[in-house]
Amino acid sequence: MNVSEVIKEIESFAPLAYQESYDNAGLIVGSPTMMVTGILICLDTLEEIIDEAIQKKCNLVVAHHPIVFSGLKKITGKNYVERVLIKAIKNDIAIYAAHTNLDNVHLGVNKMIGEKLGLQNLKILSPKKQILKKLYTYAPNEYIEQIQRALFEAGAGNIGNYADCSFLSEGIGTFTGKEKSNPFFGKKGIQSRENETKLEMIFPSHLEQKILQVLRTAHPYEEVAYEVILLENYNQDIGSGMVGTLSQEMEEIDFLYFLKEKMQTKCIRHTQLLGKKIKTIAFCGGAGSFLLPQAKSINADIFITGDYKYHEFFDAEKQIIIADIGHFESEQFTLQLFHTILKEKFPTFALHLTEITTNPVNYL
Repeated sequence: MNVSEVIKEIESFAPLAYQESYDNAGLIVGSPTMMVTGILICLDTLEEIIDEAIQKKCNLVVAHHPIVFSGLKKITGKNYVERVLIKAIKNDIAIYAAHTNLDNVHLGVNKMIGEKLGLQNLKILSPKKQILKKLYTYAPNEYIEQIQRALFEAGAGNIGNYADCSFLSEGIGTFTGKEKSNPFFGKKGIQSRENETKLEMIFPSHLEQKILQVLRTAHPYEEVAYEVILLENYNQDIGSGMVGTLSQEMEEIDFLYFLKEKMQTKCIRHTQLLGKKIKTIAFCGGAGSFLLPQAKSINADIFITGDYKYHEFFDAEKQIIIADIGHFESEQFTLQLFHTILKEKFPTFALHLTEITTNPVNYL
């Protein structure tokens, strides 16, 4: 298989359209057409990772964090980013990253944290809007079912835990074919009045081109009438952070020790304990301090993330416990997530999890 086939599989799980505007997910180094000899999965692409890929005969590195995050004007090897790129290019190693797009999908990085903690009723903490569109189209009554089914198969009509969602209403469509037309019904030059059904359904914005292509293929008319509008609705399956509940509430200190064990962290920095039981837990892999207002708004008992700054801890205001478990520690299980995604599609291919710990933070 080639690099593009691997990318297709990852992006079918975590589309690039779901990455944040500041991010740089995607293929960073290498050609999409290059044949893959092996894949090395890691959190951070460092020089040691490229050396490991060479040793394991892997010419594709799949990472969570993009090694190139902002623009480069020169590549002279003066820092670790430039040295990684030089070494990767010299050794024909491609580098691909799935970052905030993998964070933001419902089954992504945060779902892994929720599962590690055994949480129930998991849902997105801060759902995104303006990533859904709505399609309106019109077709003869007897053709609407085949169009409907084709659009469902293309990815339209999903709302939360429900699939095949649409709305149908019947009416009369009118049209007059011009001189160069080839009308499916009636004759050109004469107005036709046909019994038609209006079909409405939503779809993810990034699928628009595919949805419209399928619509044109399944529709019998020479000219397909349709409208697409951008929705302000929140997509409950896409967004930042998650929230879940424990099956049984725990004392605060007991939960912190439980958290430390399950997330395999050597240190938890936390705000003042409040003397309450822990039941509802909000969390975000990586740096998630921006989600504290959402965690407070749902009355979470604790908010777990990484990269908290000193003054940000004051924002808890004795309303919630903030627990910083570390950036690396909160995302370390992403390697298993990548492995699961790729193993399902390529069960016999050489997939390797890095044996190198890339966490730059050490504890005494």
